[in-house]
Amino acid sequence: MRIFYDDAQRTHAPARELHNGAFAAYAETPARLDAILKAVGPTETPADRGEAPILAVHDAAYIAFLKDAPRLWQEAGRSGDAIPYAFPIRGRRPLRLDRVDALLGAHAFDATTPITADTWRSAYASAQSALAATQAVLDGERAAFALCRPPGHHAGADYCGGYCHLNVAAIAAQAARDAGVERVAILDIDYHHGNGTQDIFYARGDVFYASVHADPKRDYPFYWGHADETGEGPGLGTTLNLPLPHGTTRDAFRAAQAQALERIAAFDPGLLVVSFGADTWEGDPISQFALTTPDYAVLASDIAARGWPTVIVMEGGYAVNALGHNVLSFLAGF
Repeated sequence: MRIFYDDAQRTHAPARELHNGAFAAYAETPARLDAILKAVGPTETPADRGEAPILAVHDAAYIAFLKDAPRLWQEAGRSGDAIPYAFPIRGRRPLRLDRVDALLGAHAFDATTPITADTWRSAYASAQSALAATQAVLDGERAAFALCRPPGHHAGADYCGGYCHLNVAAIAAQAARDAGVERVAILDIDYHHGNGTQDIFYARGDVFYASVHADPKRDYPFYWGHADETGEGPGLGTTLNLPLPHGTTRDAFRAAQAQALERIAAFDPGLLVVSFGADTWEGDPISQFALTTPDYAVLASDIAARGWPTVIVMEGGYAVNALGHNVLSFLAGF
């Protein structure tokens, strides 16, 4: 399987995040890349396909914000990384805002996703890896893997959060649509619900989004991913959420994934994007599922058996010592 990765993806390295009421060491570190690269072997550097495929998903003002926030933060006399602290949960409307704190809150939904001087560079390279894997599949590869970092599925069209700045799965799906694939499906099997991906495609009928994840009644991101969220307008019925309880093991997860695959099969996609998170592993420090390393090969083989051309993009997974083995197990299933 061809694997795409750009070393610029490691330059995003915030010092800390606000977690459970206190500052903590940033969990989504470049060490995640080192663990995966050691396990999977050689990779290909993606070609630069420019900003157009990113702007096909993300709002232009948001992209400008990602580029400008570090400079604005410094000009405001701040040290360290840019972190929001005020959020417009009521009366959100279009406003022309200049203060960096206001811009941060307008384009983020949490305080765990700092923006550094290198965030745009890393996120841009991550998106290029996803686009390269998509092109490889469009050119005839059975499957390709984009080693994306930072991850993407929490990022919406105009907001960041959950360690995510650009939604790599959505960018891949939209690129396939723009290349002429009539229907695209996204299967999200990260521990956390991909709220950004859901938001981007919620009212569209050409992209099916299915997610197997921890029940948001108890787990981040809380406000998305409930079973009664099924899409709206032309997208009604093209969103499927399958929340699961703490302690979920392979059989229950596999059954939920099978349900998602059946719904995707009925949608009849020309291409599948898999948002793969290894934070479902039993020892992940911020998650509460109980999958084992061999389980990932089983889950992947179930997906591969459907025969859809498949782009796999890397999402979460924070147990660095096991991460490479878990990713390798999943890729082996293909």
